[in-house]
Amino acid sequence: MRLPEPRGPLSAALADDLRAGAVSPATVDLARRTAAGAPDPLLDDDLQLALALCYELHYRGFDDVDDALEWDPALLTLRAHLERRHLAALQALTGPPEATGDPVDQQLTALIAADDGPSLSTFMAKRGTAEQWREYLTLRSVYHLKEGDPHTFAVPRLSGRAKAAMVEIQADEYGGGSAERMHSELFAGMMRDLGLDAGYGALWDDAPAVAFTSVNTMSLLALHRRWRAAALGHLACVEMTSSEPSRRYSAGLRRLGHDATTTVFYDEHVEADAVHEQIASVDMCGSLVAEDPSLAGDVLFGAACSLAVDGLTARYLLGAWEAGRSALRGERALAA
Repeated sequence: MRLPEPRGPLSAALADDLRAGAVSPATVDLARRTAAGAPDPLLDDDLQLALALCYELHYRGFDDVDDALEWDPALLTLRAHLERRHLAALQALTGPPEATGDPVDQQLTALIAADDGPSLSTFMAKRGTAEQWREYLTLRSVYHLKEGDPHTFAVPRLSGRAKAAMVEIQADEYGGGSAERMHSELFAGMMRDLGLDAGYGALWDDAPAVAFTSVNTMSLLALHRRWRAAALGHLACVEMTSSEPSRRYSAGLRRLGHDATTTVFYDEHVEADAVHEQIASVDMCGSLVAEDPSLAGDVLFGAACSLAVDGLTARYLLGAWEAGRSALRGERALAA
C-alpha cells in the first residue's frame, strides 16, 4: 500500500518522516500542537489521517516505509498525543458510562435501544442512488477491507470463555478458514461490482475524516490493554446492531438491480450477526464482566463509541447528500 496524500501540515510532515525512516522531534511537537488545537478532532482530516498512518504500521504497512518504525519510540510518542485527544473527544461525545447491577447483556440492549441516531441503512434501502452507494462503499472500505482485524488485536488480552467467544465470532469474520469467504473479500467483490477499486487502501485519498475516525477508534481500543473491555463492548455493539441494517442495505442494492452475487456481503451479515449477538453480549462480554465486574463501565463505553461514531458518519453522509454535494473529498457536485 502506498502512503496516501497528506491532508495538512501534520500528515505531510509525518509522511515525509516515515519515508525518511525517522520521526523528528519537530513532527512530534507538531502532533502535540495539532491535537491540542483541534476544535473537532473526530472530524479533523489532518489529525485522523495522521493517526491512521501510525496505526497502519500495525496492519499491512506502506510500500515505502521501513517496517522497523512500527515500534519507534518517537512515533509512539506522537501517536499518544493524537490518541489522548481522540479519546477525550469520544468521551465527550458519549458521556460517562452508567453501569447498573443488571447483567451486562441487558445493559447493552438498553443502551442500543436508547440510541436515536439517524438510520443510514433506511436511506440507502429506499433512496440511495448508485453514486451515493459508491460513495458509501468508498468510505466504508477503510474499515471493511480490514473487517475483523482491528478487533482481533484484543484477543491476546483475554482469557477463558470471553476469549473463546471472541475467537468464535472472529473466525466467521475470516470466512471460517476459507479465504474467498472472508468478509473483507466479500466486501471487495461488492466494490468491484459497483465499479470501485477494491485494492487495500486504494481509496484512502477519497475517504473523508469520519472513515478514519471509525477505524481509529477500534484500533485505539484494541491496541491498549487498558481498553480491552471497551474493545469487546464495541464489537458486541457491532454484532448486535448489524443484522437488520444489513438486510436493508441488501434491499437497497437489489432495488438498483444487483443480485445475490453482489449482496452476499450483507446477506452473510444478516445470518451471521443474528447468531453472533448472543455470543458477543452474553458469552464474550458477560463472561468478561463476571470475571471482573469493574469492567462493566468500559464495555458500555466501547458500545457507546460504536453507536456515536456510526451516528457521526450517518449525519456526515446524509448532510452532504441533502446539500447536493459529494460526501467524498473534493468539490464534485452530486444531485440531492
